[in-house]
Amino acid sequence: MVLRMNESHPRISKAVIPAAGLGTRFLPATKATPKEMLPVVDKPAIQYVVEEAVGAGLSDVLMITGRNKRPLEDHFDRNYELEEALIKKGDQERLAKVQESSDLATMHYVRQGDPRGLGHAVLCAAPHVGDEPFAVLLGDDLIDPRDPLLARMVEVREREGGSVVALMEVDPSQIHLYGCAAVGPTGDADVVKVSNLVEKPDRAEAPSNYAIIGRYVLDPAVFGILRETGPGRGGEIQLTDALQKLAADESVGGPVHGVVFKGRRYDTGDRGDYLRAIVRLACEREDLGPDFRNWLRGYVTEEMQGL
Repeated sequence: MVLRMNESHPRISKAVIPAAGLGTRFLPATKATPKEMLPVVDKPAIQYVVEEAVGAGLSDVLMITGRNKRPLEDHFDRNYELEEALIKKGDQERLAKVQESSDLATMHYVRQGDPRGLGHAVLCAAPHVGDEPFAVLLGDDLIDPRDPLLARMVEVREREGGSVVALMEVDPSQIHLYGCAAVGPTGDADVVKVSNLVEKPDRAEAPSNYAIIGRYVLDPAVFGILRETGPGRGGEIQLTDALQKLAADESVGGPVHGVVFKGRRYDTGDRGDYLRAIVRLACEREDLGPDFRNWLRGYVTEEMQGL
């Protein structure tokens, strides 16, 4: 099947970022600091996600927050006192970094209130999104800007309509950690047609080893389905369950496609992967990489000799 160009599919301008989770895996650091504000090198994780949305042409960003998430709003707001202090010091480099986050996008915020799962968080975006397609970006997955996954997903949606999910092949022993998709081929090597989705299936019941990762481009028809979707796995309203209904009946909101991602992804939702993400990104920085890589080589050599 070759994806068809259809000018009736509207362009996407809005991104939704669920950020109401408690971050319990990072306690006690997240007792008073939102997990999304934990630094990845020298930027909070959430800023990487907003930058990705903007890089894909989505400059209208709605963040779904909860209690104790005020620092997220403050980070993307102006800090006049700090800016004035940097201006007086003549520190233009740090001033630019401070102003960068407040100039990134048009930011909006709504509180989820009762955290009832990803599907419920997405449903909280309905009044803002209205009858438009939109993207959902989960903050635990950082996608390297050199691998424009979201831009590709937006392109597929604007050609084909319906919804698009990001997929990644994982070892079958790990599929129970993810939502999983049953897929068929299309005319594009990196695009598949999704016929079924299952949330965190047992290995023996998984329809494939294609795992859903934290990027979605959704048709607004998903809101109507979410309103009628009861709690699923874990007692939460699962976005995967709503997408399964869309995939089963294209007359509701169009087809569901998947973009198979093979690029660089940094998982910051797990403590070990969070540390690995910092090391990988620091090694690739022009300003930090050379010295840090030299130190890392020496450290690893010393540790190996001590075994």
